Amino acid sequence: MENINETSTDFFLLGLFPPSRIGLFFFILSFLIFLMAMFGNLSMIILILLDTHLHTPMYFLLSQLSFMDLNYISTIVPKMASNYLLGNKSISFIGCGVQCFFFVALAGAEGLILVSMAYDRYVAICFPLHYPTRMSNKICVLLITGSWIMGSVNSCAHTAYVLHIPYCQARTINHFFCDIAAMLTLACMDTWVYEYTVFLSITLFLVFPFIGIACSYGRVLLAICHMQSTEGRRKAYSTCSTHLTVVTFYYAPFAYTYLCPRSFRSPTEDKVLAVFYTILTPMLNPIIYSLRNKEVTGAMRRVIQRFCSVKM
Repeated sequence: MENINETSTDFFLLGLFPPSRIGLFFFILSFLIFLMAMFGNLSMIILILLDTHLHTPMYFLLSQLSFMDLNYISTIVPKMASNYLLGNKSISFIGCGVQCFFFVALAGAEGLILVSMAYDRYVAICFPLHYPTRMSNKICVLLITGSWIMGSVNSCAHTAYVLHIPYCQARTINHFFCDIAAMLTLACMDTWVYEYTVFLSITLFLVFPFIGIACSYGRVLLAICHMQSTEGRRKAYSTCSTHLTVVTFYYAPFAYTYLCPRSFRSPTEDKVLAVFYTILTPMLNPIIYSLRNKEVTGAMRRVIQRFCSVKM
């Protein structure tokens, strides 16, 4: 067991896996999921860039989601893997701050991108004739830029706070990354005022967006029911159900972790739920959007055929 120096400025991450065969099995499984997520999201980005049929606002937003997931999982898993393999659970003060910043920034930006994607489908299905004006390339760029800026500004505020509060216990974080909620338990000052700001941030970046997504898809489902074309209804339902699956996997564990009072949760529950939005969701997103989307599978065939014809 590591000798933890309480006078050090480093933090120590207890990690996700126990030092046993079962722990090794789950570590290998998690690392394979990480590789799948990297390959899937990178492939989705390249596919959207190469195929002109996918140069639409919907797929531009999807490429941003893949880019965020690519960075999201890369912020967490490599450090977790190196700590487990090397047996060194420490992370520097600056390293913890950097990880905290990117985690919060990407989490907030992804939540807003999912809202933008819901708005895109709402306009496309409910107001198809107004789609070119209501969801133009300019508006799409503004939505993406706004998501990145708002996520980054929110993250700067939270990261600055957690790095400036005094820590009076051994800096042992009962998590597998520098999670703000887990870090607050180590503070030697009352943080209840700051916890309210965390609640406010979660409300702004998770609750309100989720309500907006739910309302937009409520309207979309009503519009789908009134569609005359069976093929159009099937395609619209498939697209919306895909997006709702992604939203549920992302928002549900996040909301429970950060909105549920600390006394009702255990550190183990927090770590298990964090696996969903830090590891599983980035891996599932490209799979869900590619396997259930004929336009993506069609683009994949066209790109493969193009490369094969070039080689011949």
